[in-house]
This record gives sequence, structure tokens and C-alpha cells, in this order.
Amino acid sequence: MNNTGKKYGGREKGTPNKTTEQLRSLFAVFLENNIDTLQADFDQLEAKERLMFIERVAKLVLPAPLHPLERLTDEEYKELIIQLKKEYYEYKTKKD
Repeated sequence: MNNTGKKYGGREKGTPNKTTEQLRSLFAVFLENNIDTLQADFDQLEAKERLMFIERVAKLVLPAPLHPLERLTDEEYKELIIQLKKEYYEYKTKKD
């Protein structure tokens, strides 16, 4: 068992999962082949059900929003750490 905290083996960071990619491809083909039926079924839904359907599909299609900290570049992240350390130091010196 690896208790070092370092990653050995497996996919490298950023490498896409092949199974997920294959499933998405198959699902896209399925949707393309059945778009007329899906549209007819969608048209028969009540307004509330259509909105719920759109909401659920959007979660599958659109990427989840990133937390503001995840949007930072490495340089911005380093600057934030420096600023937080500075503010912490100022807070501690005022408190003492």
C-alpha cells in the first residue's frame, strides 16, 4: 500500500477516461438516431416537466461552474497566499 501521498501508476492528471469517452460517444449516436422520437416525447410533456427535463440534461451537458479559487493561475494563487500571510501577520500584531 502506498502511504507516501505520491501517485504511482494509473492515469496521469488530465488524461481522459476512455470508458467515459466511449459512453459519451455511444450516447451521442443514440441521441442522433432517436432525435425525432425524443422531440415528439418532449413536445408532449407539460411545461413544468419540460423545464425539469432541460435542467437535468443541462447538468449532463454543461460543465459545472468552477469555484473561484479553481480559476486562479499559479501566479495568482501564490499572490493570494502572500496576501493572506500578510493580513494574518497584521492581524496577529494588532491582537498582541
